[in-house]
Amino acid sequence: MARLAERYVCQDCGTVTAKWAGRCESCQAWNTIVEENTSPPPPKGLSTGRGRVFEFVPLDGKTETQARLTTGISELDRVTGEGLVPASALLVGGDPGIGKSTLLLQAVAGLATAGVDCVYVSGEEAVEQVRLRARRLGLGQAPVRVAAATSVRDILASLGERPPRVVVIDSIQTMFLDNLESAPGTVSQVRASAQELIRFAKQSGATVLLVGHVTKEGQIAGPRVLEHMVDTVLYFEGERGHQFRILRAVKNRFGPSDEIGVFEMTDRGLAEVANPSALFLSDRERPVSGTAVFAGIEGTRPVLVEIQALVAPSSLATPRRAVVGWDSGRLAMVMAVLDARCGLTLGGRDVYLNVAGGLRISEPGADLAVAAALVSALTGVPAPEGAVVFGEIGLSGEIRAVSQADLRLKEAAKLGFTRALAPAARQRRQAALELDELTLLSDLVRRFEAGSDGAQTWSDDG
Repeated sequence: MARLAERYVCQDCGTVTAKWAGRCESCQAWNTIVEENTSPPPPKGLSTGRGRVFEFVPLDGKTETQARLTTGISELDRVTGEGLVPASALLVGGDPGIGKSTLLLQAVAGLATAGVDCVYVSGEEAVEQVRLRARRLGLGQAPVRVAAATSVRDILASLGERPPRVVVIDSIQTMFLDNLESAPGTVSQVRASAQELIRFAKQSGATVLLVGHVTKEGQIAGPRVLEHMVDTVLYFEGERGHQFRILRAVKNRFGPSDEIGVFEMTDRGLAEVANPSALFLSDRERPVSGTAVFAGIEGTRPVLVEIQALVAPSSLATPRRAVVGWDSGRLAMVMAVLDARCGLTLGGRDVYLNVAGGLRISEPGADLAVAAALVSALTGVPAPEGAVVFGEIGLSGEIRAVSQADLRLKEAAKLGFTRALAPAARQRRQAALELDELTLLSDLVRRFEAGSDGAQTWSDDG
């Protein structure tokens, strides 16, 4: 019998090394290299036999299309592209306790009630624990088949007798193959277990939903190749102190990527939020200094959210920069433009920036709203009442146009806003609210400074 070969694998990036080290040379992570045993490769020159010859087919051939499975949760169906695709694999990641298992249990319960054969396999909880959660959510009578197992070989053997249409694996980090010597959760086990489950999905036509743990950096634990193997990758986001949860599609072979679904965590599980803009702005009563309402686009959905800024004197040699919900590098760029192009001195002050409601914003169209919040906090002048702000800032201080401006304006008008601070458009926009088109960032700063001379109100003249 061939002796097992020893190797050392980084559990964050999957890099293989010949010896152990405290720090991975590829991803620079500390204490992530673990020893794993694997079968040695065949000797050079040893023939492994000829492969099976397969047949090529034309690209324009006829293919039978199967209808998507709608879960009855409109926000989930929206993110997945109007339903689950048969013979596909979805990976759902998120922080511990964010609601991944609750969401998938609600989804399969809705499908099973509609007559779809669903299986829920838990590798972290006993069957009775899953039943208790289902009763708490009011789903105790749903005809979902439940099992507690971690062996992929046993799971596939059990599913092969009566292949279901939807299978939930909670979670992929607890699964293992007995022909591998490494422990569950290691790179080799996660990769091999996911490969077997995805092969089952493609051969049987079942939809496989995999729950994935995340690292402290927010990335799904295990090899990055796992996200390439599956058809759809969904991230469940949200702050533990907020009741809002954001389901975001970062990869989708059957629908739009970067689409979001908004949920609210309640004592009866996750409730859908049909109008997230109204929810994110529900606590906003009147304009105060240091705030601005940003009209953004998440996927195909317009979302209005409040951006809050605080500028305070610093007693430290290096002023503090704290950012929640936005890119800290983008904040540094906006502050540099305000300093170099507009003459504002923010370098010696502490700056705090927060996106209200626990939403994370990544699009550059939020630059102008962040700048408005910073200038408002510095001058003490509130932004104009009933106004939304959007626009990208260039390094020369110009305000650049953003995509889907009409959709942003339409959403703002629907929520009762009467004014928009936006980049100048080449064509005249047909909007139901007053447009204040800006060309340079210095124009925005002058209007705040004019209001800080004594009136403490926004100046339309600049």
